[in-house]
Amino acid sequence: MHRCWKTLLIVAILLGSQAHGASILYERPDWMTPIAPFKIADNLYYVGSQDLASYLIVTPQGDILINSSLEASPALIRKSIEQLGFRFTDVRILLISHAHWDHDAGSAEVKRLTHAKYMVMDSDVPVVETGGAKDFTYPKVRYPPAKVDRVLHDGDEVRLGGAVLVAHKTPGHTRGCTTWTMRTMDMGKPVNVVIVGSWNVNKEFRLVDKPGQPASYPGIADDYRKTFQLLKTLPCDVFLGAHGAYFDMLAKLDRSKAGAGQKVWIDPEGYRTTLAERQKTFEAELQRQEAGDK
Repeated sequence: MHRCWKTLLIVAILLGSQAHGASILYERPDWMTPIAPFKIADNLYYVGSQDLASYLIVTPQGDILINSSLEASPALIRKSIEQLGFRFTDVRILLISHAHWDHDAGSAEVKRLTHAKYMVMDSDVPVVETGGAKDFTYPKVRYPPAKVDRVLHDGDEVRLGGAVLVAHKTPGHTRGCTTWTMRTMDMGKPVNVVIVGSWNVNKEFRLVDKPGQPASYPGIADDYRKTFQLLKTLPCDVFLGAHGAYFDMLAKLDRSKAGAGQKVWIDPEGYRTTLAERQKTFEAELQRQEAGDK
């Protein structure tokens, strides 16, 4: 879940007798505002909203969808896929960036409509299968649970129709936060794609374990450190992420429409710069909490 919001966050607590219990609706206008879907590279397309990123990898044997987003998002994602000329029912595999409701709450519906195989990183499985009930910070934010068909582990490959995605466990934001990498072609040249799961420390997270104020989960700070070290090792040409804001998507899209074309998505320097900035922000928050400010 992206932390640095400039638009209003509206929180409405809905108490009722829904099958999955009390739910909390977090609404940001750009989370459900459609944009025209677009091609990023050879077989890689953006099919999300203005900020909640969903990606479609098209293959001859069916397609891979990354991120089902909000419970209400599947209709938007489906429309985007169909606008590109593809069929929603051709989605064979469903993946996520991490187990927060803004990336996985629509998974049960996507599975119902497409019969896709749902593949999730090991430490996020309990959260998605309980519809958020086992989230370490947001257990009251509930959504339809979805059965995981394949439990992934760090370094596992997901293969379909010649496409190969590698699941890198980058924990901290969630225990099983996943950064996806793949190689594809872009304008006739091979490129390395990195889709960052998350590197943000949400304001509710406790990084330091103190009497009466336990860490959000044991080892969370060490997990963030490991995540930043791993992300530094990934070769990156095409820089993407779980939110469009991670990689300055809207500004790049404007440049693309102005004539720059697909080359705007080639941004290794942007990846390195943003990674360094996010690590600096984490370290500052850790020092602040260690000093007793939280």
